[in-house]
Amino acid sequence: MKGVLIVLFCAVGIVYGCTPSVTRVSGTVAPSNYCSGDIIFEDNFNNINFTNWFFENTLAGGGNWEFQWYPGHDYANLYSENGFLKFAPTFTADRYGEAFLTSGRVVIPPDQCTQADWYGCERTGTAENIINPIRSTRIDTRQSFGFVYGELEIRAKMPAGDWLWPALWLMPQNNVYGGWPRSGEIDLMEMRGNRNLFSGSTNVGVEQGGSTMHFGPNWNFNGWPTAHHTRNQQPGFDAGFHLYRLRWTQTEIQFWYDNNLVGTVAAGTGFWDRGNFHNSGFTNPWVNGTVMAPFDQEFFIIMNLAVGGTNYFSDTFVNVPNPKPWHNDSPTAPRDFWRGRTAWEPTWNRGTEDSFMQVDYVRVRAL
Repeated sequence: MKGVLIVLFCAVGIVYGCTPSVTRVSGTVAPSNYCSGDIIFEDNFNNINFTNWFFENTLAGGGNWEFQWYPGHDYANLYSENGFLKFAPTFTADRYGEAFLTSGRVVIPPDQCTQADWYGCERTGTAENIINPIRSTRIDTRQSFGFVYGELEIRAKMPAGDWLWPALWLMPQNNVYGGWPRSGEIDLMEMRGNRNLFSGSTNVGVEQGGSTMHFGPNWNFNGWPTAHHTRNQQPGFDAGFHLYRLRWTQTEIQFWYDNNLVGTVAAGTGFWDRGNFHNSGFTNPWVNGTVMAPFDQEFFIIMNLAVGGTNYFSDTFVNVPNPKPWHNDSPTAPRDFWRGRTAWEPTWNRGTEDSFMQVDYVRVRAL
């Protein structure tokens, strides 16, 4: 009888045992009880779950004067099909006509506009400053789910097409340490859609993925170069689905593409030391945080397909066979981009899904 009791006790321990998790969560769909290893957020995109995802509705251009308009949810730009979430960029002129770009007016009501900075809620097109020529989508979990410490997995297929900029990333839910970049940013994977874009002899287009952490006491004191990793491979990341994974512990963040460790960013003695901000003239905003600060607070998940802008596509890059149609310091960059479409439009292979970012699933596990 004693032996039987021992067996029963072990069985109960296996079924009901729970290893406490260091992961913290918040948001409307965040679980209240979970154990280490549990899936605490998941979307398989059999449909669009509007409870999970918040839609950006703005002309702001993401802070980089990008050329896309995020119009909230438009089925032309985001839809679920056969279990895949498809981000599809379209031309504004296809919807409203070519003349709209130079003479139209867009007003997003204040209660619907999600980003007012950078003329995000209202724009009037002129010959020099055209309305954003591309419509696309950005979604996030800012209201539904945020976490700190855990494993994030996103299985996705990246798009191909000149000047497309897909991104899988995270931002802080509450900006505990202040505005960007004091409260941090985590870029799991971002990529340039050009098939033949080079920095020297290195392909910095579809063959290169990048993972980065942004942090600093001020926008012009950003320690991202010390927390930036890239991976190049052939064929490029547009050629099929890949698993992008973030492992976030109380001492480091690891970035993985499939089974390849792309890079590790360890806290060490803290991110103030890592960024070497001692002579910046600013005070340490993370002095009361943990060694992982600012990456010791809940972040939410973002997925978007941007286009162009005046930052990510360096003027020093060489695109083959057609050069970049705008300069980053040009006051008419969107217009210049649009005027050059006879060169870049064929690379999008419109009428196919080549220019789409497709997501199979998003999953978060507790540590």
